[in-house]
Amino acid sequence: MPEFRADDASPTARALVALELIQDRPGVTGERLAERLGVTSRAARRYVGILRQAGIPVESSPGRHGGYRLGRGFRVPPLMFSTDEALALVMAAVRGRGAVGGDGVVDAALDKIVRALPAALAEPAEVLRRIGSGQPEPDGPDPRLASDLARAARDGVRLRLGYRSRPESERREMVVDPWGVNLRHDRWYLLCWSHSAEARRVLRLDRVESCTPLSERFEPPAGLDVVATVDEHLSEGWEHPVSVVLEAPLDEVAACLPRSLGRLEELGPRRTRLVGSTDDLEQYAWRLLRVGAAFTVEAPDELVTACHRLGQILMSAGPQR
Repeated sequence: MPEFRADDASPTARALVALELIQDRPGVTGERLAERLGVTSRAARRYVGILRQAGIPVESSPGRHGGYRLGRGFRVPPLMFSTDEALALVMAAVRGRGAVGGDGVVDAALDKIVRALPAALAEPAEVLRRIGSGQPEPDGPDPRLASDLARAARDGVRLRLGYRSRPESERREMVVDPWGVNLRHDRWYLLCWSHSAEARRVLRLDRVESCTPLSERFEPPAGLDVVATVDEHLSEGWEHPVSVVLEAPLDEVAACLPRSLGRLEELGPRRTRLVGSTDDLEQYAWRLLRVGAAFTVEAPDELVTACHRLGQILMSAGPQR
């Protein structure tokens, strides 16, 4: 709750602050209420009386552990969100959509929230809402920063960022063209072109510390697929480079395997190469089974060994009939 200025407050303002405090902290004592309002305990009781005269059921319980609380049946006034609260709420709902049952129930709730927001809040909230869906992560990025990055990507505004590649690394300045913000694999990412490195980069939003718009504008690459590009990027750079040829058409393989496993190359009507990398060979072997087709591991040898172990497990599932 913002700090209350008692020196220039009207009785009505004090009564409303008293209502907010009682609503936010059920059981608040008369002493604490008086302290917050900047008045005596006797005066605080008068403001509680004003609320009761207005039809608001404020209940009180005496004694050492007593205090004020709102009675049952009191209808809460319309919700008022700060900018940070509104954007954080939308980000949490977008990230958690996949964990909630019911067809479209989260989207329906978001519709109502966005319609209830003032235009200044509804516009950045809607930008974040369109980004994607996934599961929540423990330490997400600042909602206002995420909204600023998403809007800069939409409007083609070049940015200067302060960024740390790791929490313990030194902060560095980057000038980037933000191509898009997306949620993949429990984290928010910025796909961009770094003018500082003269290369494409995928940055974690929770490691962006500052964002300053520049006067320059840009056009993103034609036909850019932000989701696919981020997935391909996240499939690169792991410990074990992978190359696998699957005896299935490219569209069937693409329908069965997440793009984070690697890049697909069409070798023929019924042959597809998967090129990627991984730190978890056992998990990679399990995922290859989802295609339901024969495959040949070209590299690495460690993945061949993992596939052999997986085959032995499957063969031991029961007696042959």
